[in-house]
Formats: sequence, C-alpha cells, structure tokens
Amino acid sequence: MTSAGALRKGKGSRLRRLLWRALLVVVALTIVPVVCLRWIPPPTSAFMVERRVASYFRGDHQGAIRYRWVGWQSISPQMRLAVVAAEDQKFPHHWGFDFDSIADAVEHQGAKGRLRGASTITQQVARNLFLWPGRSYLRKGLEAYFTLLLELSWSKRRILEVYLNLAEFGDGAYGVSAAAQTFFGKRPAQLQTPEAALLAAVLPNPARLRVGNPSAYVRERAGWIEEQMAHLGGPAYLRSL
Repeated sequence: MTSAGALRKGKGSRLRRLLWRALLVVVALTIVPVVCLRWIPPPTSAFMVERRVASYFRGDHQGAIRYRWVGWQSISPQMRLAVVAAEDQKFPHHWGFDFDSIADAVEHQGAKGRLRGASTITQQVARNLFLWPGRSYLRKGLEAYFTLLLELSWSKRRILEVYLNLAEFGDGAYGVSAAAQTFFGKRPAQLQTPEAALLAAVLPNPARLRVGNPSAYVRERAGWIEEQMAHLGGPAYLRSL
C-alpha cells in the first residue's frame, strides 16, 4: 500500500471513530434523561417550553401555563381510564405502537395526503416531553426512537402517569391537576366519569375544543368516551398497570 493510500485509510478510520463516538454521545444524552424521568417528575415539557417562548415573543409576559405534578394515587381511576378509552384503548397491551391504527390511518388517508392521528399514549408522551409540534420525517423518526426508549425504560403505569400530567386540556392547563382545578374546581382525585370523559374529549385538539364551553361535538365525543369506558370494563381494565 502506498503512503497516500495508508494516509487515506488512516483518515477514514479516524472519521469512523469520531462518528461512533458522536453517536454514543447522542445516545447517552437521550437515554440518561429518559431513565432519570422514570422516577423524577418532569419540571416541564418541550411543548410547555415552546408555548412559553411563543408567548414571550408575542409580548404576553404574564405566563399562560398552569402545571402542577400529581402522583398516580392522586388521580381518579375514572380519569386514568377516560384518556385510555379516548386516545389509546390498546395501551396496556402494545409496545408503543398500534400498528392496526396506523394501517387504518393510511387506508383512510385524506385527499390532501395528510394522515389522521394514530399516535399511542407512549408516542404522545415522547413527543410532548422531548420534541416539537410538526409532521416532519425527522420528528417522526425521533418520536419512534423515544417511544421505544420509554417502553423499554418505564412501566406502563409510569407512562400513563406522565401523560396525565403533561397533556394539555386547554386554556394553558397542562396536566390533570391544573385541568381539574381550572374547569371543575376539584382535585384530580375527585373527578368522576362525566368530568373525566369531558376532559378526555378535548385531547385531540385542546386549542379548538373546549371543556369550559363544550360544543355539541365535544359533548357527543364525551358521551362516546363514557360508553367506551363501560365497554372496557371500567377502571379494572387498568388494574394490571
């Protein structure tokens, strides 16, 4: 081998080592927070940060976010079941992806070429906690990566607990504690089935769907969620989490 060839080989080897080291750093920087948040309540989320930044640049410096963490035992069983019935009925049984729902979404793709939502609760936690709004392939790829990390690192109970604390229910109310207080003047442990179903009914689009002044659609959806909660067998459906 000539000296020039050896030099090129040496440079290629060093480049590969650098790339592997960079990859290991990226993996470590993602795995560490995921593992830590298995036990530590998230102080905020990527979506809350995005909202704060957007509010700042709009000149709204009052702060429009209400968020207070509450543990699993402080959330009513009806509220836990309502979000599963509304958003991800196979949640106790899948590994982060509901492939039947994904296939159904592809089959019913709209004329504009946009897919309707098929995200599981785990995918929503990954997106809300670590990522940003949007539909780019990069974000979807990162969402899938974080979804797998969450399913491998956390229990199903922890995933649902974090989801209930991070989901936006409208009017800057993030998490079930802020939502229960804002819309019903209650603690989350006091929420009953009709209230839980109404909160879950706005989750697809809390910016447009309202808990405080629910449209006919929201009321109809809340009624459907109550039916699904009964169909699943009530709070006992999540007993194994």
